[in-house]
Amino acid sequence: MSRLTYTADMADESKAKQAAGRIVEHLCEHPGCKVWGGFGYMPSKAVPPRWWCWEHYPYQQPGSTR
Repeated sequence: MSRLTYTADMADESKAKQAAGRIVEHLCEHPGCKVWGGFGYMPSKAVPPRWWCWEHYPYQQPGSTR
């Protein structure tokens, strides 16, 4: 009989499955803006994501309209 080893990857996968059924509301992080923040950015798994509406999204490419 083989033994199973619980790894960090398995923990991440388990969290993702748990979160898949939930609706999470992301509002724009710009002060005073209450619009849906549909554009997120997370530089690594160690940093929580930040969310903005398109108007305030700081990573827009010049000339892009979405």
